[in-house]
Amino acid sequence: MASDQSFVQYVCDQMQSAGDVSFRKMFGEYALYHADKVVALVCDNQLYLKPTAAGRTILETPREAPPYPGAKPHFMVTELIDDADALAELVAATGRELPEPKPRKPRKRRS
Repeated sequence: MASDQSFVQYVCDQMQSAGDVSFRKMFGEYALYHADKVVALVCDNQLYLKPTAAGRTILETPREAPPYPGAKPHFMVTELIDDADALAELVAATGRELPEPKPRKPRKRRS
């Protein structure tokens, strides 16, 4: 079951106080960005946050599950979606801890 764009938009709206938040559709599901870093995934209308030490500290005992078959476990935080302050704090802490994205290589032009 694919995620609904309206659900993803609601999740992003709830995260807005964390700063620069956006989303992009990828492989039938959605990646959520904070300051150009992928911080979370929405799969099957469930919110999965990238695992970090900061997130583990805030959540204390996070529930972990893979967002899709074959993926590494992420923090399942769907229950926090309606708590905008807690969600924004968690997203901002996760974004601060994640490394900067690698610069993209320019595409080669075809002759």
